[in-house]
Amino acid sequence: MYATYLRLDITVWDSSRIVIRAARRKLDRPALRDPVMRDARKRFYRAMLLHHTES
Repeated sequence: MYATYLRLDITVWDSSRIVIRAARRKLDRPALRDPVMRDARKRFYRAMLLHHTES
């Protein structure tokens, strides 16, 4: 997950909202629209936010 975070192309000073927007752009359309994948999306966003707060 850390490698994915590095590919978000964000800075340390960016807000959490910018991190979520950048992470959302990394997901493909079917993953964004599928209600079954909702928990996986939440885990992905939380992991990106966790890496962002640690950096």
